[in-house]
Amino acid sequence: MTTTVTVSDRSGRTGDTPPGATALPVAGPAAVRRAALRLIRRDARAFALMLVLNALAAGAGLVGPWLLGRIVDTVRAGGGVRAVDRLALVVVVSALVQLLLARGARYVGHRFGERTVARIRTQYVDRVLALPPAVVERAGSGDLTARGTTDVASVARTLRDAAPEVCVAAAQALFLLGAVVVLGPLLGLCGLGLLCGLLAVRWYLRRAHRAYLAEGAATSELAELLAATAEGARTVEALGLQERRWAAAERAVQRFRETRLRTLFLRSVLLPAVDVSYVVPVAGVLLVGGALHRQGGITLGAVVTAALYLRQLADPLETVLLWVEQIQSSGAAFARVEGLVGAPRLPKAAPGTRPLPADDRIDVTGVHYAYDGAGDDVLRGVDLTIRPGERIALVGPSGAGKSTLGRLLAGIEAPRHGSVTVGRVPIASLDPEVLRRQVVLVTQEHHVFLGTVRDNLRIAAPEADDAALTAALAAVGAGWAEELPAGLDTELGPGGYRPDGSQSQQLALARVVLADPHTVILDEATALLDPRTARHTERALAAVLAGRTVIAIAHRLHTAHDADRVGVLEAGRLTELGTHDALVAAGGAYAALWESWHGRPRG
Repeated sequence: MTTTVTVSDRSGRTGDTPPGATALPVAGPAAVRRAALRLIRRDARAFALMLVLNALAAGAGLVGPWLLGRIVDTVRAGGGVRAVDRLALVVVVSALVQLLLARGARYVGHRFGERTVARIRTQYVDRVLALPPAVVERAGSGDLTARGTTDVASVARTLRDAAPEVCVAAAQALFLLGAVVVLGPLLGLCGLGLLCGLLAVRWYLRRAHRAYLAEGAATSELAELLAATAEGARTVEALGLQERRWAAAERAVQRFRETRLRTLFLRSVLLPAVDVSYVVPVAGVLLVGGALHRQGGITLGAVVTAALYLRQLADPLETVLLWVEQIQSSGAAFARVEGLVGAPRLPKAAPGTRPLPADDRIDVTGVHYAYDGAGDDVLRGVDLTIRPGERIALVGPSGAGKSTLGRLLAGIEAPRHGSVTVGRVPIASLDPEVLRRQVVLVTQEHHVFLGTVRDNLRIAAPEADDAALTAALAAVGAGWAEELPAGLDTELGPGGYRPDGSQSQQLALARVVLADPHTVILDEATALLDPRTARHTERALAAVLAGRTVIAIAHRLHTAHDADRVGVLEAGRLTELGTHDALVAAGGAYAALWESWHGRPRG
């Protein structure tokens, strides 16, 4: 089993830009259209019903203005009150029918939107869980967070509210324009005054998508920076990086401000042009209709009806334009959400199609590795064989490549050259389900999930009973869990019990015990514990890990002293390998580290 304590940045970086940062992809317009069509097809009946109800509501809306025109003509022709009352009653009935149909269309549209949003959220979670940990780390948690919250919420708001409103409004606008043309082709030409608004909308749409994508990217960048700064606040304060982080935050805020001002400028051009386009058609109909009426080419009622139709156009067009910003914003958001389709995924294969490890031996042969496959190699020509049941320690100065080698051994990364195999099968090519039964990687990072103590432990073993959970906690020295008010049912996190750093790490180590792999990689797994708790936990783990292969990446050299063999990494190369006593006697790099750790200068 390959697992990590958390998906956050394991490097502990506090710089402005993560090394080798790789942005997650954004779907193109064609891909977004295909994804939208797939979602529509999955609920095609509700979508079709929504369109039909919208069309009927729009048709019912044409009756009122037409009857008002009939009333004008009836009055001019000397018709009586009874005829006018009958027409007025039909106007009221048609208005009620339109109201009911429009409400029904919105109801169906909202249900369609909610079901579709549920599918989008489910797909998003599935795609995120299918991302390799390395991809998540290089992209940054801020981008994934922004896509899963702000972007998905924007798409949800559009499907739930904007889509039904726009469908109703668009149907009404088409029916109204068609009715004006039927009344009189010349009057229909007056509707061309709407072109100035349409031209403004076209100008806006050609620029809005890119502008909103830029705004979304700036939002993700700002969220990532704020999250990293908050998470590493103690490190920032300890290293005196406040000014550097402040400057980075100012740059991120400035980029967000610039992108936001760009979208505001686009709206400032669009909305005034649209307002003008509402007035021009009505004025044109009154002028042209008046001239035609004087010549006897059209009745006064038809002129009134056409003017009312064009005046009514303002409402649906206002609705469309009101939501056009939201539609553009959600279109860019949907492109970001759907972009995860193009991100690398954990490999999948049919059961039995991939070879299984023949044994538990791990071989590292001629390994070279560079992050993102470019730049200088972090590991250079590493050769190492780890025998089943062996306890090996990897030591060396910071930046020597210890954690990187641990990630390759866990199958999180694949070497650029060479191979890392378990039982003569490349670790990185194993099916995830098989890989999870092989190796557990535990880093110094930790994460407590919202839920109970039981929920946090059963992530590693969903079928474990309370006895197994209690035994796992005892194995890592987490006696504090027994003193909690509700025991395993105690809620953790905001509103519940807040475990400190050492208790959170013990929960993570208890998950390792429950995972029961044959190989465990400990990357400074007890670094966040105080020395006394760390030694107690390590002694408890030693009993639990007996008979397993243990690869310990450590700066505390007592871990190396207790190992069967010690490997020394320097500048990405494995320079020494042997027992503790042999390496100390050799007087090389490890001996220097050992003497320095004990405070004794060489010689």
